[in-house]
Amino acid sequence: MRSRDRILDAAAHVMGTIGLARSTTREIARQAGYSEAMLYKSFRTKEEIFLAVLKERVPGLTPLLGELPGRVGKSDVGRTVDELALTAVRFYRRSFPMAASLFAEPQLLAAHRDFLREAGAGPQIVSEAVAAYLAAEQKRGRIDESADPKAVAHLLLGGCLNYAFLSNFTDHLPWPTDEECAQALSASIKALLWRAAS
Repeated sequence: MRSRDRILDAAAHVMGTIGLARSTTREIARQAGYSEAMLYKSFRTKEEIFLAVLKERVPGLTPLLGELPGRVGKSDVGRTVDELALTAVRFYRRSFPMAASLFAEPQLLAAHRDFLREAGAGPQIVSEAVAAYLAAEQKRGRIDESADPKAVAHLLLGGCLNYAFLSNFTDHLPWPTDEECAQALSASIKALLWRAAS
């Protein structure tokens, strides 16, 4: 296994266990079986490691978002919404424990925001990509012209994020599995996308 892969595996474990705020490059390096110096040969900062973990070790939301422009006018919109719902539920459920600890450390949160801004990344990218996909499909007449792509994207992703929060916080879930949650959210979103214009 390449050193970069070992570092990312270790980082995903450490960040998933104790959160991003409490994770240190020293602990990540120790878990990977390397020195911190070795870690810094592959990554400049802990934030860079976190972004790589989200892209490469958390269920594939980033690759799916990258595919959306190529699906416009070609792939079945309903199946794409189904896939987005399930992928987003799994992504947020897995990444929520990593990122939640940031909100307890205002200075770390501010530094993390600055890093994301400079990297052209951040959580807003997800809703922007989904909204852009829906708007492009709407222009081709494949979804109802009265649907608001931005609002629909936020409804879908907000539902996924809420389920992720609940699944990390309580045993009282509205749906017992990720799949059932995604199916219910997707069905509601598709009803909005293809409702009869009034």
